[in-house]
Amino acid sequence: METETSPDGVVTKTPVGSVAEVAAKFRAILDAKGIMVFAVIDQAAAAQTVGLTLRDTVLIVFGNPAAGTPVMAAAPLAGLDLPLKVLIWDDAGITRISYYSPATIAERHNLEPATAAGLSAIDALTDAVLKT
Repeated sequence: METETSPDGVVTKTPVGSVAEVAAKFRAILDAKGIMVFAVIDQAAAAQTVGLTLRDTVLIVFGNPAAGTPVMAAAPLAGLDLPLKVLIWDDAGITRISYYSPATIAERHNLEPATAAGLSAIDALTDAVLKT
């Protein structure tokens, strides 16, 4: 399993499958766990509507209000980072799934560890995509 974390806290993993396949797998995992999906944005399709071309890129916005609400109650500006998001994108023929690490979000908003604990679910959810 290939996982990289950039200096700015972006975690990138390399799942098997096309962007569409990985997005479908991730959605199925969220659905199976009862996690709310707020939006699926096909950014490449949006680019086409204005005559531009963009590599396959899908943003999935999701979360669990039981985990996110305490975070936003403690730090209202955390609402800029929540709900959680993953970007599934084509990197020259290799599909990647990227997101801000829970530690980065917690540090950005000075969250207490107990408050930030629910954010770590994104790691397990994206790991599950790698295993399917």
